[in-house]
Order: sequence, then structure tokens, then C-alpha cells
Amino acid sequence: MYYRNPPHYHWHPSPNDWRNYQWQQQIHDHGNSPYVVDIEQATENNRFFRTAIWTGKHLQVTLMSIRPGEDIGLERHPNVDQFLRIESGHGLVQMGPRKDNLQYQQYVQDDYAIFVPAGTWHNVINAGRTPLKLYTIYAPPEHPYGTVHRTKQDAMAAE
Repeated sequence: MYYRNPPHYHWHPSPNDWRNYQWQQQIHDHGNSPYVVDIEQATENNRFFRTAIWTGKHLQVTLMSIRPGEDIGLERHPNVDQFLRIESGHGLVQMGPRKDNLQYQQYVQDDYAIFVPAGTWHNVINAGRTPLKLYTIYAPPEHPYGTVHRTKQDAMAAE
């Protein structure tokens, strides 16, 4: 839309002000409230295996940090489509119709997107030497509001 007199906002942060503002944002589940976040920075700063940052009625966003040699765990969501985006690191994605038939395999790295249809068995393995940082979107939500799993073991114990 073209504005004859464009809106003027009085806050003009310097780069340091902006960085400090972003660092002050706490990473926690903001529930079904409006929320804006630098998703790349939040994902890079997340140190936990899984942290839900937004859980709505029809959608959920979680951040993940997978240690070298670890994986998310072979899983299948019967009624949930899933989108994953790699922010940093290297991994191997496996998908297939059965857990003993993961016929689709693809190496992934920074900026790769992964689309997992509902009912598909899948796994993401950290194939690098640094933590694999990613975020994932579930539709509808997969985990309870406020989910934080510090480690993969915590996540497995919660299931």
C-alpha cells in the first residue's frame, strides 16, 4: 500500500539498543498471544533439546538443539504435519512409510527446510561436530504448552 504520508515511529534504536532489546526477550512459551521474535537468534541461543516458544490452537513452534551424534528420535505423528528449518549445523534426515523402511535420506545444513507429512516416520540425526540448531513447526500442536526438555533423556521420560 502506498502512503502519501507514511507512518512515523519514534523509536529508532541503534544497533546496540536493538541487540540489548532482543537479548532481554525471554525464551518461553508465549501461548496463544501475539508474539514477534528473531527466530534465527532464538534458535541459535537455545541450549535445550526442546523449548516450546509459541503454542496456539492450531500451530506450535519449538526450538531444538541436538548434540553431536544425537538425534531427535525416530517418530511418527499420525495427525500432525511438521516443518523443520536448520539454522546451523549438519544433519541427516531420514523419512519413510514404516520405521523399518526409511527410504528417503537427505543430508541437510544451514538454511535447509524439511517437510514431514502427517503419518510419516522420520528422524533427524546430528552428523556434525557442533550442536544442530533448528526450529520446528507442528500443525496442530504436538507438545503441551510450556514444554521445555533440557536433554533428550528428559524428552524421552516425558513421553
